[in-house]
Amino acid sequence: MMKLYTKTGDNGQTSLIGGRTDKDSLRVESYGTIDELNSFVGLALAELSGKRGFEDLTAELLNIQHELFDCGGDLAIITEKRDYKLKEESVSFLEMRIDAYTEEAPDLKRFILPGGSKAASLLHVARTITRRAERQVVALMKTEEIHEMVLRYLNRLSDYFFAAARVVNVRSGIDDVEYERSAIVFRDRNSSESKKHE
Repeated sequence: MMKLYTKTGDNGQTSLIGGRTDKDSLRVESYGTIDELNSFVGLALAELSGKRGFEDLTAELLNIQHELFDCGGDLAIITEKRDYKLKEESVSFLEMRIDAYTEEAPDLKRFILPGGSKAASLLHVARTITRRAERQVVALMKTEEIHEMVLRYLNRLSDYFFAAARVVNVRSGIDDVEYERSAIVFRDRNSSESKKHE
């Protein structure tokens, strides 16, 4: 039987691909946050699974879970030979789906509150955790070499979760809740996502 505990981390260090580091290092914090994000994606996926009209989303969320594992694995590599898993195609696919979901949802005029259906709310949670992971990866890049595709992926992924959350509400017949003190900040469809999620 394989044991889940190894006792090798009892001194506050953990293994990377090519060495060891402290468990509170920024690299470990970055891929740990991505692991946290993956758990919330799983929760959103469980909420949507089996519901008619969301088959595209559930397939995409499952694929995103695999890609988040790729992100974590790529961030754990510190060897000179870096065989990264995350590819440009993953970023391009997110961009394609963001555009499609933006077209499906009504135009935005004001900021909206995270919420609506439970699944949409979970996707908004995933969005905010993605932003935190992105901030941590930016900080990590200032001192260590990483696979820069991870940062690009996280940047697009937060936009994806925003667009997907809105579409979940649309398909569920639930309106987004506008922030009541928001001015009109989105003028047309082309600027709506870029201004909110640069």
